[in-house]
Amino acid sequence: MKSKTVYVCSECGAESPKWAGKCPECGAWNTLEEETVAQTPDKPAKKALSSDAAAPVKLKEITGKEEVRISSGINELDRVLGGGIVKGALYLVSGEPGIGKSTILLQLCEKLGASMPILYVSGEESPKQLRLRADRLGVKKDDLYILSQTDIETVCEQAARQNPGLMIVDSIQTMDHASVSSTPGSVSQVRECTAELMRLAKTKDIPVFIVGHVNKEGSIAGPKVMEHMVDAVLYFEGERNSEYRVLRAVKNRFGSTNEIGVFEMTGEGLKEIGNPSAVFLQGKPSDISGIATVCVLEGSRPIIAEIQSLVAPTPFPAPRRVSVGFDYGRTNLLIAVLEKRCKLFFGTSDVYINVIGGLRIDEPAADLAVATALASGLKDFIIPDDTILIGEVGLAGEVRAVTSLEKRIAEAKVLGFKRAIIPQRNKTDFRTDIELVKVDNIKDVFNRL
Repeated sequence: MKSKTVYVCSECGAESPKWAGKCPECGAWNTLEEETVAQTPDKPAKKALSSDAAAPVKLKEITGKEEVRISSGINELDRVLGGGIVKGALYLVSGEPGIGKSTILLQLCEKLGASMPILYVSGEESPKQLRLRADRLGVKKDDLYILSQTDIETVCEQAARQNPGLMIVDSIQTMDHASVSSTPGSVSQVRECTAELMRLAKTKDIPVFIVGHVNKEGSIAGPKVMEHMVDAVLYFEGERNSEYRVLRAVKNRFGSTNEIGVFEMTGEGLKEIGNPSAVFLQGKPSDISGIATVCVLEGSRPIIAEIQSLVAPTPFPAPRRVSVGFDYGRTNLLIAVLEKRCKLFFGTSDVYINVIGGLRIDEPAADLAVATALASGLKDFIIPDDTILIGEVGLAGEVRAVTSLEKRIAEAKVLGFKRAIIPQRNKTDFRTDIELVKVDNIKDVFNRL
């Protein structure tokens, strides 16, 4: 059987007969990877997935089942999934090595093992190794079946024969498709193996969780087309040396992508954190400059976050700008606003921004807290511990209104805050015991502190 060499883009999966620095399809740079593909005769077209899928059906004639979702038994996971596991859905769980992907899936087996048979397919660990890890996590269910196999066709055949209530594949990079001559983990292998699992999930109505590793750039190893094929992409965030983990949905066909789940990594596995705000504020120092507090919204959940800034003189002509947990470009924008509108000079100082707890903040409502923390770090004044800052900062230095202010203020009250600095344009037609200080621009904030 003859074979040929092609170059496959790891971003979009496009094939090219020769290497190029830029993908001709998606335009990504340095993503073409060499693969050897066997030339096989054309196969006859596959049959339709089912008789129901052979002809179009009117939307109003489609009847849904009552039990569309299955509760996972893990509240934080259900929150991220949009209310539970959808039957026949294909989920991709990704994150750095050791972040907790396999741990949470084994704990999922513990929660659901009493109500349904579960098939756990492992291409990386032997059954004995899985048993050791399951014993450590306290997973002891009779209906949990372990299959140590890397051939995807054998895996799908066994799953179709057993018809489990839930299937887990750990990991997709170890699976191998016989019709593809490239090595496991390559773009072609990952794409074809994912397609096989998708057909299995849709035809047998089995929810399937796939574990996907990340590459050195932090993105999911494999083509971007794999993320388009699955129904939801769940991503674990957090520092490996930190005990806190954040589970986020970056894609979800059955729910919001704004919700997050917060966990604590312990010796017995991942423990749910019902009140992340209290956890992220633990150990907050008092009477120190450069520290501000903000309430951000992650989906429907308000979270109080601590933002720290350090502004230190530097002898070098090009000062450093480091931002952890907050957008780097947004940090530079706020520094420019403070220099232009407030006459604060950062040109001879290194600037460091850090969001405590490994949390990543993308919401503009954190602008006011970050800008105030930067000014506090530069001028060495202290922001009161009982004060929370909420607002978006524009290029003119104005403080703009934010959404769901009442929900944010209620969360701040629960945690004992006495005063909130908020935008002037926000409506405050709700009752609260917290003192609301309205400001029109960033200068007003410094006058009120």
